Formats: sequence, C-alpha cells, structure tokens
Amino acid sequence: MDAGGNQNPRTMGSWARRTGFRSNMSGESAASTISDTDVSNADATLHLKAPNSADLSGGAAPRTPVENGSAAKDPGATPTKVYTPPVSSKRGTGGIDSENVSGVQQSSGQLRGHYRDSEVDMGSQQDMDDVLMAKQSHMKYEIRETPGLVPLILYGLQHYFSIVGSLVLTPLIFVPAMGGSNEDVAKVVSTMLLVTGITTLLHSFFGSRLPLVQGASFAYLAPILTIIHSPEFSSVRQNRFKHIMRELQGAVIISSVFQMVVGYTGLMSIILRVINPVVVAPTVAAIGLAFFSYAFPVVGTCVEIGLPQLLIVLFFALYLRKISVFGHRVFQVYAVPLGLGIIWAYAFLLTETGAYNYKGCNMKLPPSAACQRHVFTMKHCRTDVSTALKDAAWFRFPYPLQWGAPRFSFKTGLVMMAASIIATVDSVGTYHATSLLVASRAPSPGVVSRSIGLEGITSALAGIFGTGAGATTLTENVHTIAVTKMGSRRAVEFGACVLIILALVGKVGAFIASIPTVIVAGLLAFMWTLLTALGLSNLRYSETGSSRNVLIVGLSLFTALSVPAYFQQYGNAAVNAVTEPYFQPYAVAQHGPVKTKNHGANFVLNSVLSMHMVIAFLVAFVLDNTVPGSRQERGVYIWCRPRSARNEPAVVKDYGLPVGRKLFSKVKWVGL
Repeated sequence: MDAGGNQNPRTMGSWARRTGFRSNMSGESAASTISDTDVSNADATLHLKAPNSADLSGGAAPRTPVENGSAAKDPGATPTKVYTPPVSSKRGTGGIDSENVSGVQQSSGQLRGHYRDSEVDMGSQQDMDDVLMAKQSHMKYEIRETPGLVPLILYGLQHYFSIVGSLVLTPLIFVPAMGGSNEDVAKVVSTMLLVTGITTLLHSFFGSRLPLVQGASFAYLAPILTIIHSPEFSSVRQNRFKHIMRELQGAVIISSVFQMVVGYTGLMSIILRVINPVVVAPTVAAIGLAFFSYAFPVVGTCVEIGLPQLLIVLFFALYLRKISVFGHRVFQVYAVPLGLGIIWAYAFLLTETGAYNYKGCNMKLPPSAACQRHVFTMKHCRTDVSTALKDAAWFRFPYPLQWGAPRFSFKTGLVMMAASIIATVDSVGTYHATSLLVASRAPSPGVVSRSIGLEGITSALAGIFGTGAGATTLTENVHTIAVTKMGSRRAVEFGACVLIILALVGKVGAFIASIPTVIVAGLLAFMWTLLTALGLSNLRYSETGSSRNVLIVGLSLFTALSVPAYFQQYGNAAVNAVTEPYFQPYAVAQHGPVKTKNHGANFVLNSVLSMHMVIAFLVAFVLDNTVPGSRQERGVYIWCRPRSARNEPAVVKDYGLPVGRKLFSKVKWVGL
C-alpha cells in the first residue's frame, strides 16, 4: 500500500507469504496451482472489496459484490488467461465460497454451472489472492496459525465450554434409564471426557485436520434409548446397568465398522456424489426435533426451575448476543455454562430454604404412602439428591472394558449402525461448513473419506472404553467457530489435552453428574434447538426459493415426525407402566407394528423406522436423487479436486498428514 492508499499488486500479503504464492506480473498466460478450474471470459474481471464485519453466527462468510455468480466487467482491462478458484455468493448469506461458483457471465450473457471447468480472463493474478484473503480475513486465527500462550489457553478452553452441553449431558439421560447409580453417571462422564480428548487429537492429526471436536453425537441417543427399553432388558433387575452397557459397547463397535469400511475403502468418495445440502439439512434437523417428547415434559416436572433455565439461555444467546466484553461475545459463546451456573445456584437456594421439604419425607429413606406423590418432585428438583460429588474419589483413570467384555448382538448392532450412517451424513455437512470458515479450500473427497474412516476407529475406541455412544464430529462446532472466529486447530488440541487431564479427576465427572435432571432438560432443549437450526442452515448452499427443494425438505421433516409417531403409538398400551412417559416412545420394539416370525427382524425394523432422523434421511435422499433438478438448484457440495489439492501448497498444509504424507499421496482415495 503506497502513500496514496493504492494497492501494490507486487506486494505479497500474509496469505501469499504463508502459501509461497508467486504472482505472475508479466502479462503472460500462466497455469497457477491455485485451482483446478480454468475460467475464461474475454472481458470479465472480478472486483472484490474487503469484507465487512458481518454477523457470522450462522456460519456465513463476509459479503462480496459478486451477485448471482456474475462478475463485474472492466472493458478497459487487458485480459490475461489464468487459473482461478471459483467464487460465488452464497445465497441467503452473501458469503464467498472458494469451491462453489454459481456461474460465470459469458459474453453472450448466459450462465454456466459451477460444476464444470471453465475459464475466465482476468487482468491480474492478484484477484485470486483477494478471493482467499476476503474469505478468511474475518477469522482471528486461521487453521494453521498458533496463538500466543495466553490466547491459546483462553480460546482452547472457550471452544469446549461453549459446547459443554453436547459433550457431557447425554450420560445424564441414558445412564439413569439403564439403572445406573450416581456413581455410574460420574464414571461415564469421566470416560466420555477422556475419549473426547483422545479422539479429538487423533482427528486433528490424522483425520480432516479441521478444528473440530469429536464427541458423543446426539445421533446415537435415540438408538441408545431404544436398546435400553428393548424387551430383552425389561425384566433384568440385577446389574442392569452393566448388562445394558456391555450390549451398547458391542453395538457401537459393530456400527463403527460401517464408517471404517466406507472411509478407508474409498466408497465415501462415491457416496459424496449423492449427499447434498438438501439431504443433510432435514437429516440433521430431525436429530434435534426427535427429542421434543423428552425436553419440555421433563422441564415441566419442576417448572419453577426448568422454565427459567430455558428462558435465560435463550435470553443470553439471542437478546445479548451482540454484547462484547473485552472483545468477546461472552453471552453468545457461554450461554449454556452461564445459564447452568445461574439456575443451579437458584435451585440450590430453593432447596436450602425448604421449598421441597415435605413433612415426614426423606429421600434417603423408602417413601411412605403419604410421601409417594412428592417423590417425583423431590427427585427432579432438589439439588442434594445426588451424592456423587461426595462419594467420588479425587483421581480415577477410566480404562478399557471397565464394565466388562462387550456383548455383540447382530440386531442391536444394526440399530446402532443406523445412527452411524446418520452421523456420517452429519459429518459431511460439518466438514464442508467448517472448511468454508477456516481453511483455504474445502477438503478433497479423499480427505473426507480418511476422516470418516477415522471416525469409525474413534467410535470403536469409544465402544471399548464404554461411553455408550460413538465418537464422531459434533455439528455444534460450526456455530462455535463462527461466533468465536477461532479457527486454529492448535487451540482445539490444547483443549483436548485439558479434557484428558480433567477426565482423570474423579470429582469433575461427579460434579457434572450432580446437575439436577430438570436443569439438564432445559439445557438440552436449547442444544437440540441449536442443532435443528444448524441442520437447516445447510440449505444456504442450495436455492432455498426452489419449490423442488422446499417440498423435499418439508416432506422429509413432516414424515420424520409422522411416521415414527405411528410406530411409537401402535399398541403402546402394552408398554410397562413403570416406564417414564417421556421414555415410552423408545419402547417401540415391545409393541411396534412389524410382526414377523423373526424376532430379531421385528426389533430392528420397529426400532429403525421409529427414528426421526432415519425417516428424514431416507425421504430426502430418495427425492433429492430422483426428482430432476440442476446441480446449481440442488446446491451440490463442491469438494477440492485431488490433483489441484496436491499441487496447491495451502491445501497441502491445511489437510496434509503430519507423517506418512508420501505414502498417502499414493493412496489417493484416503488422502489428497
């Protein structure tokens, strides 16, 4: 930049220095390694301005003056044919997507789709630098940058605190349903912290290498609850928790084989051709919508605590989201932990002031006939019900097979495999959305395959340790990265190391296990709402105004609610009255409409077809791949081409493995 404020195109910016970019200023045609596309337009030049400080909470990149994929014309410019990355305006967000171009305006005025190689004549190679600089300049730290010690600690902890609800709250639902004690809940939480830390480190080094946390996805919760309430375990009374946990371990390990096979054999590269935003959006949204029968019914058990919990989190996340403290949107980032702390203290005051004291009733003693009607309220509302914090040891190391040897059953393995398929679809959308925020390009199909294969390994690891669920990519990462503008994988790796240390402190897991059930329900109601919204946000990569897409998504969501309701309500009078009302939909295997001579087939079909996310995926997948529609209308995900990825220094640094890079360069279906 000279004194007059003019940009010197020969001066390399930070992006050029990081990637080793060399600008060709001779005016001759040159083949650049920036992209695999060759765009030509004899009189078109892209003009991009620096991005504004748009609200990126939805994962949108900054706005650019490019509209409908058309570039402004500069008749005075001398065209120079170069290779350039595709640029587009994200519909609905005005963002820049270096992998997706909606079409380039030709001299005839016609548009060509973004899915074909094309050429454009540009006045200067500097435009390509502007494209990627505009895309990433809104991030505080990009994927390969290492913050200083203090920011590293701050942002590393911040990333995990912001998604604490997704990390550790699910065991507080399914462990008690399995008959587990407060001590069992604490042990499972500690195990989940350890596995999350280990699998996140593995994914950061050998998976997609994006700053994504691996954890117990909500996609596994419905199959877990279905297996828990299967007829096989309804009559088990002795050691019920360990019996069911061993069954879940075997089911998770079996389901992980699917991800390992489709990932490391390269099948994922083929599957990516039929997994599009119109499929991902309703599938992920249905994961959140699936638990509407649990959230508010449990909140209503102690409405004076549950309702304020839900409202205060929403107030922080929505009304106070723009308020910054020392440059950080603390209320938007920490809505869940702040709401948890405030309402937990409020519930403690209610308990200590005797709001839930009933004459002659004591939670430590068997309830009398007069106290029977108060037991439910005391159990859900009091903060002193759990003794886990008092009884837990200070240090405990979660170890493999701590609940015993896994029990492998084909029918429960198939049910859990349905969750594995949905988690894979979820991960595809998360990889793409995250790469648009923090990386130079979207990953190649080989990188996605490698990542899905590793998710299979990490899920098997979770099954061996006994978390009860698989370990896959958490969708909530996208929201956290967009809000915090922290894209450094070093920060995520530091936070993962902290989780491993915390997992060894038994009191930490016990502290989390002590959260009252009604508070957990209020927090999860918000997390499931956020998950639904993040799922639907994938539609921004497609034409949201298209009647085709609107009908597909609408029908997918409607059937995802209606079809499972039919299975869950069919003959449900036969359900054991002991089952909590909000868990009765998951006892479908006991009374579902599918009744064949094969009891295993009955269990699998009744269970799988009662899952909202499975129905949403099946309907969206079939319709999106059979109903005619252009690739531009469908919003097909654009992945980086392998040849371009291997030749582009920035992509190699973003996604290349730290070790064995030469080996995997030959195994192209699982690498660059």
